[in-house]
Amino acid sequence: MWKKRLALLVAAGGAVLAMSFPALSTAAKGKPKALAKGDGRETCYGCHEEVKALKEGSKHAKLACDLCHQKLKEHLGDSDVKPVTLIEQSLCGKCHKDVYESFYKVNYESQARKEKGVPTGRSPMMDKLLAPYGFTFEHNEPRGHAFMVIDQFAVDRFAGGRFQFKKRWSGVDSTGKVWDVLEDTGKTLPETAKAGNPTCIQCKSSDHILKWKYMGETDPKAKWDRTSDPIAVARDTQNAVGCIHCHDPHGAQPRIVRDALIKAIDTDGAKMFAGNNGKTDLKVMDFRGFRKIGVMQKSDSRMMCAQCHVEYACGAGSQFDDGKKVGYDDRRTNHFPLTGPKDILEHYKKSQNFFDFRHAVTGARLVKLQHPENETYFGSVHDKAGVKCNDCHMPVMKNRQGKTFTSHMVIKPKDHVKEACLRCHSKYTVEKLSYQLQAIQNYTKGKMRKAEYWLGELIDTYAEAKRFGVDETILVKAREKHEEAHVLWEWWTAENSDGFHNPDLARDTLTASISASKEAVALLNKAIEEKGKK
Repeated sequence: MWKKRLALLVAAGGAVLAMSFPALSTAAKGKPKALAKGDGRETCYGCHEEVKALKEGSKHAKLACDLCHQKLKEHLGDSDVKPVTLIEQSLCGKCHKDVYESFYKVNYESQARKEKGVPTGRSPMMDKLLAPYGFTFEHNEPRGHAFMVIDQFAVDRFAGGRFQFKKRWSGVDSTGKVWDVLEDTGKTLPETAKAGNPTCIQCKSSDHILKWKYMGETDPKAKWDRTSDPIAVARDTQNAVGCIHCHDPHGAQPRIVRDALIKAIDTDGAKMFAGNNGKTDLKVMDFRGFRKIGVMQKSDSRMMCAQCHVEYACGAGSQFDDGKKVGYDDRRTNHFPLTGPKDILEHYKKSQNFFDFRHAVTGARLVKLQHPENETYFGSVHDKAGVKCNDCHMPVMKNRQGKTFTSHMVIKPKDHVKEACLRCHSKYTVEKLSYQLQAIQNYTKGKMRKAEYWLGELIDTYAEAKRFGVDETILVKAREKHEEAHVLWEWWTAENSDGFHNPDLARDTLTASISASKEAVALLNKAIEEKGKK
């Protein structure tokens, strides 16, 4: 059963690399035909041995090169004339129709523009705790891969509000190409931010894979890099993350392409994805010194999903030790720590010497966390049991003809307990498992609220201490406690399972956040009291 499911996950792939976006070729209009050898591919292999290694003997071995690459004749006549490489996900959909359609199926259970920083949201005190960071202008719950780029560009913190839905509120469930759904009004709106950057777009879209050098370095051959104008990069982006992020187009092998993840695994190692031998089976391939991909022997959705569902640094910031600015020309603005919440602050202080922003009231050096699902899941009960991301979020389903396929809509297990949980927990009922799941999330949300409350108390007490003229040595200690308490709290408002991925870790770190805030409040109150006696 497991081998069959893994095979289905691999078979769901097969995409094409990104270079430009013309209409599909004639060969792509119908379901691609299997072609025998002798179709001219050996000429391509003369220069592209790495492609031959991936393609021959694979599930895509019989597909001709010109299915995905146009202007090959011109390229063969002059190697400086690059072929046009098709990126359209619909090309993959010619063979993988059910998978393709499930990717763009709207999950109406995931609400649009559901703000975290409101009384009913995940983090009601976000504006106070993250001031003055851009996320305070709008930070929403995610709602599926089909909307990854659309929602990123439309959010008030990305481009000053200039990107809007063409059909306004009636278009929020429109999927497809970004600029068929959105429009660039060219107008900046009040109460917005311009916090978008090119690195962040690389997680949300596969469009720039041949235009972006490894790690986003500047290169004449790269159209875009970390320092590029984010508006220009956005305007050149049409598709949400594509099949090629997780499936090699030449041979359909499971793979990863996100450069910072490849670097973290290949250079620094990554125990969270390692097997019993302490290693991963990831084979890193270097394409002419321009980019790298990592190919797996067996599908591991943890690695595939870790291309986006991790904590990462992608914005400009400053150095912990001297406050010096860190700009996009610095590789630290494209970094995956792959470190848990208990060690993440130390990692940024000692290993990276990097923080994102200073708090508006305390001046504490704060790290802005993203969506660390993989690091949270590592070491959990389900992780130790061998459960992968796709087991719960991408169930195997049947189409009308009874053929099985892996759904790529990416479900929320709490809304689909039968599909996500009963396959393993067959002795339970949907009602019982739902009740347990809700208990975990209710408990965690309670700790999140308490952590927020005490962070708020810390901030208010700090402001009072400043007014009383408390000595700087005390304020420094309070700021350090703020930095500690903040990261242990924000990990859980950034992570999207409300504690379910790892309930024990959630409790340990959230209570540690509460404790750190209380220590700072007590320290400041004591200093205020002593000042009052003088």
